Amino acid sequence: MGSLSSPVLLLLFAASAAVIWYAGVKLSDTTDVLAERLHLGSALGGLILLAIATNLPETAITVSAAMAGQLDVAVGNILGGIAVQTVVLAVLDATGVRPRAPLTRLAASLQLVLEGALVVAVLAVVVMGTQLPPELHAGGLAPASVAIAALWVIGLVLLNRAGRGLPWREGGDAPDSQPEPRGHSRAKKEKAAGDRGLSTARATLVFSVSALATLVAGVVIERSGEEFFARQGLSGALFGATVLAVATALPEISTGLTSMKLGDYQLAVSDIFGGNAFLPVLFLLASLISGKPALPAAHHTDVYLTALGIILTVVYMAGLVFRPRRQYARMGVDSVTAVIVYLAGIAGLATISG
Repeated sequence: MGSLSSPVLLLLFAASAAVIWYAGVKLSDTTDVLAERLHLGSALGGLILLAIATNLPETAITVSAAMAGQLDVAVGNILGGIAVQTVVLAVLDATGVRPRAPLTRLAASLQLVLEGALVVAVLAVVVMGTQLPPELHAGGLAPASVAIAALWVIGLVLLNRAGRGLPWREGGDAPDSQPEPRGHSRAKKEKAAGDRGLSTARATLVFSVSALATLVAGVVIERSGEEFFARQGLSGALFGATVLAVATALPEISTGLTSMKLGDYQLAVSDIFGGNAFLPVLFLLASLISGKPALPAAHHTDVYLTALGIILTVVYMAGLVFRPRRQYARMGVDSVTAVIVYLAGIAGLATISG
């Protein structure tokens, strides 16, 4: 895209972002409808389907970069998005909670704390994998990428078991959290779709078209955005951790706002944690496509962003445990802390990415 003018690149970037937002809404709605009608619900299959659907932009960028042999771009895209997607919770906290109360107070449950722990565990393995020698692999498969995928699957199995009940009072939910059970918004979406006469075949078609549109837009937004913002003097690391990460997090924002509108606060938090736990699994896909281990291609800025993602996740895990009451700027103290930590982290990134 180097031959295109800057206005054209900016237009492509903006148009791709709009496609990702619109297709993300349709993808979320049809994912919930299909999960209900295929009786996946919050079971293992539903968790996997939702994780893949909401991370299609990152998947498209990873596949494109791996096919081009740019493993560092693939790694940066994956790790750069996790911190931003976690800060999406602050956006949802400030704009979507009704009645006015901190998001983590209404969403608090032990299952969400376990989901946060899975994110931290996966990212810890990522950090370890970046330190392994590049030659340590078999057919492109490195121990770390295989371990991440295995850990994610095991974590989903345990979370699925936890979703059926925990040996705690109130089944692991806080006594005065959201009144309806987690995932009730999916059933409401399915009922509304049925009332509109949306058949399963049409839902599948909308899902497929939205997925394809998201994949294409994901590649275009990365290529056009990187070229445009590089011309403005923004380094690749900063672009990936800020502008690109926000653009590819649009599906999470749209699905989160929908869940919040329906009062399903636990699902909104779960979608963010679930997506963040899934993203590092893409290292396995990148390695298979390129034939080389992906994680050793990580830059020091990628390791820095991984640590930032861990800290932000722990902030919200603490919020789910302590359940703050007071709000500042319409956010709970955990969201305020997350925003401050993120901004400080990006400022630190700017000092090391030159």
